[in-house]
Amino acid sequence: MNAISRREGLGRFPDLAELFDAPFFSTRSPSNLRVETSVRDDRYLVRAEVPGVDPEDGLSVTVEHGTLTIRAERGESTSTPQHSEFRYGSFSRTLALPADADEEDVAASYDQGILEVSVGLSQKPEGSRKVPISRKAEE
Repeated sequence: MNAISRREGLGRFPDLAELFDAPFFSTRSPSNLRVETSVRDDRYLVRAEVPGVDPEDGLSVTVEHGTLTIRAERGESTSTPQHSEFRYGSFSRTLALPADADEEDVAASYDQGILEVSVGLSQKPEGSRKVPISRKAEE
């Protein structure tokens, strides 16, 4: 069983797991959503491609225990007198949030097949801090 761990920061290079999600790897599961992540204005942004999904009935975004989960379910059909077609399926993606993500400050919006989720990042001072060392009193 795989365990999801929180990222300790967003480096300049993708995680190894993200490299294996790249389109040129054929082992990618078709049930995964394609996403891109970035940090802008002290917010962690996730954009997911979910065309043909009704945002009110077919999309779900949850945040818990340092992870963000997006679930989408599509059930769509088109019909003309000569041709009919249907597309359906369930998709999900779980992402580890950065260590400084504020799980209470999350917003999501949907526009033209793109879901954008924005998570606030807390203002933790960067770098190290000196920890005072106390002496045990002699008895």
